[in-house]
This record gives sequence, structure tokens and C-alpha cells, in this order.
Amino acid sequence: MNYRELIKDKKKIVVKIGSSSITHESTGNINYRKLEKLVRILCDIKNQGKDVVLVSSGAIAVGRQTVGIKRSNVLAEKQACAAIGQCRLMMTYQKLFSEYNQVAAQVLLTKYTMQNHESVVNAKNTFEELFKLDAIPVVNENDTVSTYEIEFGDNDKLSALVSALIGADLLILLSDIDGLYTDDPNVNPDAEFIELVPHITDELRAMGKGSASAVGTGGMAAKIDAAIIATEAGADMIIANSKEVDIISSILNGDNIGTLFLANKADNFDLADYL
Repeated sequence: MNYRELIKDKKKIVVKIGSSSITHESTGNINYRKLEKLVRILCDIKNQGKDVVLVSSGAIAVGRQTVGIKRSNVLAEKQACAAIGQCRLMMTYQKLFSEYNQVAAQVLLTKYTMQNHESVVNAKNTFEELFKLDAIPVVNENDTVSTYEIEFGDNDKLSALVSALIGADLLILLSDIDGLYTDDPNVNPDAEFIELVPHITDELRAMGKGSASAVGTGGMAAKIDAAIIATEAGADMIIANSKEVDIISSILNGDNIGTLFLANKADNFDLADYL
């Protein structure tokens, strides 16, 4: 079976992009060219009759750059930068989406949202209403109040949880790597690229356990964790390189890009079990 061809038929898609993918490495400033292209692609997906959600990092990074603060481990400082950066980041998204006559909506989530049954239902209903209104939700962790996610969290996991929450059938994780390798390609030139993961085995789970693991470097551990959540919720997941955001269109055209994790829906899937 050509699993890549089936990607063309996906109807509810979550796209996650990280801070480094939407800012200039040398300055930390927003990369407007890249952000504009990303928005244009998402609007085109929406115009095809699909529902799409963007999970976007970047609030803290943009906030730091805005007020001239370099990296710091002071929690209150991070939260203040998140408050400033989220405002500026969303303002930029709103302006870009409006250029394509597309309504965007901001959704800020915390871990508590996923832990509380009533909050889960409310969040799910909100997403469904936004889809009915033809809006594109732009999601981020509410870093201003969420101490746990600032210190330990990752939007890879958040995007997988959002995929499960809305019943997405595809999650695209855009990162600074091409996908999953058998070993760290920066260290081992014989590392082999893995195009397809039909099942997430115990061996694969173990590969992403610790920072000493080759696969565990560069955030791959978090991506494997995200793959477990997304696939067991019933969504396919693809890890691909965000160097050129046009890669999203290529993926949705069925091109063999990145590492594809196939959906393996778990019986009695419960979001609370994955927090």
C-alpha cells in the first residue's frame, strides 16, 4: 500500500512549527518571509476544504528579542517575555492571515486544560465552533501562567495532544531535522534514514529515552513521545525539515518526505493517560 498517497485525503491537519523555524538564527527576529509563506500555505489548505490548526512556538523568543533580554532561567522573566512575545506574534499572524481574507483565532492552552474533563470538553467544542466559522486556530502553550511547560514542556507534545483533542487525521511536525534516523547522522555517517514507522516498538521508545541516546538528541525524544500520542489517538504523524515551509504542500501532495508514523488507534484512548 502507498501510504503517502493516502495523505492526500487527510481532512483535519495539525501543523507544528518551532521557534527556530520562524525566527532568524543570527538575531532572533521574526522571519517574515518564512512566516508569510507558512500562512499562505495554511490558507491554501483551508481553501481546499480541509480543517487546519497551527501550533506555533515563539512567544518567549520573540518577547526576549523585543525587550532586549538574552536567555535566562528566571521564571518570572520568561513569563513576562512570553506575555510580550505572544501579543506580538499573534498580531503578526493576524495581519498575515487577513491578507488572504482568512480569519485566525488564538487558542492558549495549559496542562490543566487536558487534565480536567470539563475543560477538555469545552476546548474541543471551541475548536469545533472555530472550524464551523472557517477560522484557523493558532495554538500555543500559555507560557505566561504555565510554569511546568516553560521548564519541561515542548510544543511537540502539545501538538499531539491537540491532534487527539480535535480528532485530527494528520500531524505534521516541522523541525530542524529531516526525520528519524537509526543513529545521530551528525556523529555516525552510516546512520540510516527511516522513511516509515508502521508501529512504534519498545525498541524505538527506548531509543528516545535519554539525552545520551543518539535519537534522544535534538528533541527527537519529545517527537517520539508526540508520535505515540498522535498515532494512538488515530492520526498519522510526519516529522519533516522546516528549512523550506513549502514542504507542507509537498507532504500533502503525497511526496515521500520526512518520516511517516502510521496511526495505530488505541482502544479506549484517554488524553489524561498521556499527560
